[in-house]
Amino acid sequence: MQVYLAREPPSPGVAGADAASRPDVQAIVAEHGAFVWRTLRRLGVGAADVEDVAQEVLLVVHRRLADYDARSGMRAWLYGICVRKASEHRRKAWYRREQPVAAIPEEGAPPEQAEAMHRREAWAQLEVILAELDEKKRDVFVLFELEEMPLAEVAAAVGCPLQTAYSRLQSARALVQASIARLRAREGASS
Repeated sequence: MQVYLAREPPSPGVAGADAASRPDVQAIVAEHGAFVWRTLRRLGVGAADVEDVAQEVLLVVHRRLADYDARSGMRAWLYGICVRKASEHRRKAWYRREQPVAAIPEEGAPPEQAEAMHRREAWAQLEVILAELDEKKRDVFVLFELEEMPLAEVAAAVGCPLQTAYSRLQSARALVQASIARLRAREGASS
């Protein structure tokens, strides 16, 4: 992921000690850029648009860095920005007119790349399964199961009590397992 942000001096409203202790945008991109990209993909941003939406996220980070509260954690803060930007992206008129296809056209691959192709197919299936979940369950599932964040941090990131996050996680797990079972049954029937 490339970042096209110009370095600007800290905003005048930030105290000198606070500004010195805050991470800069380049450090955030280096440490959390892959997290932002993965999160946007898992929130339903298409592969063709994920780089543009990631840039929008990083622009928000750049503008709002002075408001960052380290107590909530960087990934939780970034996740909240990603959720809002992904939601804005899905509301755009051109996005709503896109017609997704049921199956991705098969790509030819040399025999030594069979494993990579299987991984891509598995990720494509996971994206379909995640798209079936409602947003609240998907958010908790992605952060806990895929990003491996502690459940307390997940609850803070999505803005719900810990028990609610746990309930959403259990429900999402059941729905994901049911979707996997359906996919396997379809694959078994077509073999």
